[in-house]
Amino acid sequence: MKKMTALTLFIVLLISCNEGEKEETQAELFARLDTEIKQNSKAYSTLEEATKTIGHRLTGSENGAKAEEYTYNKFKEYGFEDVTYQIFEVEAWARGTVSLEVNGRDTKVVTLGHSPVKAEVAGEIVDMGNGLEADYQAKPDAVKDKISLVYIGILPESDAGLSNLHRSEKTALAIKYGAKGIIIINQVDNGVLLTGTASVTGELIPIPAVCIGKEDGMALKASLQTETATATIKMTNKSDMIKARNVIATLKGSELPDEEIIIGGHLDSWDLATGAIDNGIGSFAVLDIARAFKANELRPKRTVKFVMFMGEEQGLLGSKYLVEQTIASGTIDNIKYMMNLDMSGNPIGMNAGGQLDNADFFTELGAAIQEQDTIYKNDFSNRSGLHSDHQPFMLEGVPILSVHSNLDRSIYGCYHSDCDDFNLVDKNHITNTARFGTMMLYALANAEKLPATKMDSETTKEFMIKNDLKEKLIIGNDWKWEE
Repeated sequence: MKKMTALTLFIVLLISCNEGEKEETQAELFARLDTEIKQNSKAYSTLEEATKTIGHRLTGSENGAKAEEYTYNKFKEYGFEDVTYQIFEVEAWARGTVSLEVNGRDTKVVTLGHSPVKAEVAGEIVDMGNGLEADYQAKPDAVKDKISLVYIGILPESDAGLSNLHRSEKTALAIKYGAKGIIIINQVDNGVLLTGTASVTGELIPIPAVCIGKEDGMALKASLQTETATATIKMTNKSDMIKARNVIATLKGSELPDEEIIIGGHLDSWDLATGAIDNGIGSFAVLDIARAFKANELRPKRTVKFVMFMGEEQGLLGSKYLVEQTIASGTIDNIKYMMNLDMSGNPIGMNAGGQLDNADFFTELGAAIQEQDTIYKNDFSNRSGLHSDHQPFMLEGVPILSVHSNLDRSIYGCYHSDCDDFNLVDKNHITNTARFGTMMLYALANAEKLPATKMDSETTKEFMIKNDLKEKLIIGNDWKWEE
């Protein structure tokens, strides 16, 4: 009887041990992650601390260097052993003084990035509407040796279906058609002024570029219908070669360490405010996703690299450098996916850019996230755009992933302006980015088979054309394919 009891006890213990080793289901893992992140997320508090103690995070500035060090130290604090600075040289631009007179009257104005170090031009203002190629082709000599006036968006009275261009692309067209300066009208009410680069390359442009408020700009447009106007633009700026640093924390994969999933967001910001939305909410969510991986002892099959990019605002400089280095070292094919969080918040879905082998992967993953919280709507798309740190990866055929954000539209009025401060940040929204972003990243890095593979050059070209990006890439000198 005693022998039978001992044998029974042994069997019970063996079964208990086996049950203890039972692999966690995805639903159980996501529930555990969700609970931990909701309780312990640091995304909101670290962004608050950084905006208060550092301020703006302009690449090449003292503040920019402080931000690099801040995130490096946070990665270390969260338990990462492999944290590195990736140093690159950049021609850093910083604003100085600017003035704009229209018919002798001072007009409130802000300089656009990469304008000349010193400029003083005067000339007739010519209204070029939306500032698209078609506008200039209709009047090819209209702005030669004059000052081009363009709207930053698409004017309400324009033909339906027009595709807008980035401010840098509109500036490039003004230069192409001989303008000596460009004035861009912002589209946000109440005189908000917008900054940002006017250079498609990240190098200095040959003409001064400025932004004026919507009300001043639309009044000027109206006056040009009946009378001529002249403008005088004066400015000084700074441009110096400096060293900036991407900050990279690496979590080695458990089974496929040579396959890399990169998640990044640009840490840098413009200097008119503290860049809380652009891109504090993205980069500090990436930082918290990294924290969650360590806090929850996640070790997916593939290596994950968490990257704080610098230089995005001045021409994707940090992400371009990282990609160039992997091409030079022959390791670009190791990068299997790039997940980018730029002004991302309160996700309700995903966008997967690239040629998908299995779109169901993302809808099934979304359904699993939705089981944790129905705030997530499982929206899905397969498209691509430009002007953020995914672009250099995308042009090499690397599949990309981003999120569909559900943020209050009013905050976008402060994009690149002097009101982009921490008071715009919603704690629940940035926490949701960390919650759902952690689930997305882990599922991707731990997938048995990835839902997309790197596209070859010809397939990448066709994908760019399909997404209506060819013209924009040509203007930006980023079209790699000969016709």
